[in-house]
Amino acid sequence: MPAGFQWRRIAMIVLSFAIACCILPAAAQARTPLKACVLRDTGSQNPAALFAAPDRFDCTTPQRAFGPGSYWLLSQPLPAGLSGELLRQGSVWQDRVTLYVRYTDGAIRHVAFTSRTTWRLLQLGAVIQIPLPAHSAAPERLLWHVEGSLNRRGILVAPVLVDRHTAQNSDREMVALYAAFAGMCLALLIYNLAIWAALRQGFQPAYCVMVLCLLAYALSASGLLGQLTGMDNNDRQRLSYMLLALIAASAVIFVRAFMERRVFDGWLRPASNVVIGFLLLSAASFTVLVPRYAGVTDLMCTIGYCMVVALTVPVVWRAWRLRSRFLLLFALAWGPPVLCAVVRILASMSLVKWQLWIDNSTFIALALEASMSSVGIAYRIRLLSRERDEARAQEVAALRLAAVDPLTGLLNRRAFLEAAMARAGEHQLVLIDIDHFKAVNETIGHDGGDEVLRVFARALRSVAAPESLIARIGGEEFAILTPAAAPLDARLVLDGLRGHRMPFDLGVTASIGTCVGPLHREIDWKTMYRNADRALFEAKAAGRDRVRHGLRNDAA
Repeated sequence: MPAGFQWRRIAMIVLSFAIACCILPAAAQARTPLKACVLRDTGSQNPAALFAAPDRFDCTTPQRAFGPGSYWLLSQPLPAGLSGELLRQGSVWQDRVTLYVRYTDGAIRHVAFTSRTTWRLLQLGAVIQIPLPAHSAAPERLLWHVEGSLNRRGILVAPVLVDRHTAQNSDREMVALYAAFAGMCLALLIYNLAIWAALRQGFQPAYCVMVLCLLAYALSASGLLGQLTGMDNNDRQRLSYMLLALIAASAVIFVRAFMERRVFDGWLRPASNVVIGFLLLSAASFTVLVPRYAGVTDLMCTIGYCMVVALTVPVVWRAWRLRSRFLLLFALAWGPPVLCAVVRILASMSLVKWQLWIDNSTFIALALEASMSSVGIAYRIRLLSRERDEARAQEVAALRLAAVDPLTGLLNRRAFLEAAMARAGEHQLVLIDIDHFKAVNETIGHDGGDEVLRVFARALRSVAAPESLIARIGGEEFAILTPAAAPLDARLVLDGLRGHRMPFDLGVTASIGTCVGPLHREIDWKTMYRNADRALFEAKAAGRDRVRHGLRNDAA
């Protein structure tokens, strides 16, 4: 049931993503992607002059090649009849942005925001949405003045003009995506905390920390944290860097605790500690030292994620070689995040152009990883339950073997005495001894003698009441303890013995001694047993194959 619950959650996330993928192409028809050419800011440029001199801008060099600093960016001429009234662009590290819009009548209007005021323009998905200044004429061209750009992913990322209807559709898609992500994380968190409270498995705290970091990262990287708190946008990005590193570190810790211990034995365990330590150190360095040492710290973060990806190779190899039961789940859970990490690494190295979907795909990959990890937890708990049940069954079997005579299946002497001493009230003790059993063994052999004992035990079971205790307390000596309120007629034992066919049609008889008395104290039991044993001896002396009743044992 828990695994089915998790699979339904996974299906919901995948379905939401599939629906979003189907909707996005239709919405793209109402978008106008913009291309921006770059000019380094010298501090003396005039917007009107720059609009008039587009040839001064570099349209061929990749933005990241310019490095950090302040820049002017000019869009291509906008198409006639453009219906877009909102500018959307990705949120990146910028101290201040001023957007200039030139209209067909020659008028220039502008709007500006800083990293401290970006939160007013943030939309879900960490998208900055800027309404174009109202004017009677149509917009003709856009010019950005970006100050204090870190330029790790680009000076200006994915600028696009949209109308309000398209923007609303995009916002609804993001709300659905992040709501599904947050709901799934909360469900997984509550579910695993409840299981951890009951089972206290060591891997579950690491998993819960990972899910909490996922929630915090979604809150920060989506831009919602900035919307809710008015947080400086650059500080929000610092926090996102740190949270993403915490997710990766807690994921490594979780996998290390979840997989069989032998998978991480040897050098792999200290190597994973090095990866975790370097990952957290690099993220903390970036958080504290940017923008001054942005290049070095960002490179350290990239190396850290490369180390995480590289660590999966020996883990998979070791798990495969050791036939780990969790290898398939590990591959399914870590496949999407590793692929996403590879794409992010390639983008950070300028081998892949950075797009907003790379950020958003991180949530999908992490959601799948959390879901599959939770399925793995459910599977692990199922295995633990099965192992616990098997251990209990073995314990019961061991206790049964310790309490049962293996030849006859009756209680042995120790178990019989323990059960007898646990009873109270009036009881009847019947001691039975097979006559001339040594001669039986000599006549038909020990195997035949063992079969006689088994047949004798079946005869005792056939005449004793269900609540009676039946035991083999010696080589050929047996005992029955039954409540005195429903005493056993000892002659029935002799009759039952005669009614059971013995090996080789051998005639087997028995002598019986009985005693009735209370069972309040240990001394009562000893006295009752002594009287019944004396009666048994009298039956033997009187010629065997008969019953004798001992004196009643009355409590003092």
